[in-house]
Amino acid sequence: MAKFKTWTAKRADLEGDWYVVDATGIALGRLASNVAKLLKGKHKPTYTPHVNTGDHVIVVNASRIVVTGNKSEGKVYTRYSGYPSGLKRRTLRQQQEIDATFPVQNAVRGMLQNNTLGAEMLKRLRIYAGPEHEHKAQTPKPITFNSKGDMQVG
Repeated sequence: MAKFKTWTAKRADLEGDWYVVDATGIALGRLASNVAKLLKGKHKPTYTPHVNTGDHVIVVNASRIVVTGNKSEGKVYTRYSGYPSGLKRRTLRQQQEIDATFPVQNAVRGMLQNNTLGAEMLKRLRIYAGPEHEHKAQTPKPITFNSKGDMQVG
């Protein structure tokens, strides 16, 4: 009987590609789940759960995301300072007026694992409210997602 070894990715073997995603007209949850998949590296055959096999992702036009239903007024972001009467609440619409990149970053962060590997993956995410980004030197490949979540590069 032949013995087969399972191949696992090592940090030295990996190189991250750069992708740019246009968020215009994409629902927030669909965008976040597809971006999280790219950051984790689940689209690659070399995916290894305990190693950061993901790519760098640039999200442009984050201010043009779409939310369905009553989420623009019903979705509430809360934070607590730790002091009495220190509870702050903002709706999705209020938060977009202050910082249009926060809802996308918060949604993607919620779909990554909650440990140092997830934090390392989140560092590879760059979000811009407008159409311009400052990573042209990395020659990112444009990527689009269809309604089923399948990716098309180019």
